[in-house]
Amino acid sequence: MVKNMLNKLDKYDKAILNALQNNGRLSNQELADQIGLSPSACLRRFKALEAAGVILGYRALLDARSLGLDLMALVHISMDKHTHERFEAFDDAIQALPNVVECLLLTGQTADYQLKVVVKDLEAYQDLLLNHITQIEGVSGVHTSFVLRKVVDKTALPIA
Repeated sequence: MVKNMLNKLDKYDKAILNALQNNGRLSNQELADQIGLSPSACLRRFKALEAAGVILGYRALLDARSLGLDLMALVHISMDKHTHERFEAFDDAIQALPNVVECLLLTGQTADYQLKVVVKDLEAYQDLLLNHITQIEGVSGVHTSFVLRKVVDKTALPIA
């Protein structure tokens, strides 16, 4: 996979990526019509973008609230030691928790990690926190902020 593909992408590649970010269910014919290429040329470019690792996969975006996951929290985690083994063990443990939908290793903050978690309510969050997150070896501090409202919520990356 090439590190920075943006400089190697032409207008058609960028149009394919933008169109798919807006609607990943487009057929090849619909995609080709939308960007002004023949279906065969469009498919070749699409396959090349997949092979290069620019297109990582496809997912359905679900509404958390409609699934009863009404509470979202950002959880900052501090670790007691900054060793490769400690971080690796934390990474493995946190990946096993289905309510953790995002985990970021940070720098420049008082926390080492930021988690985004979704749960049905405060009681479920308390269970997740006390029986799972704080039980991970090395967790020395937890600070939670509850999300009141999403102001920006997009998955599409900016492609100039």
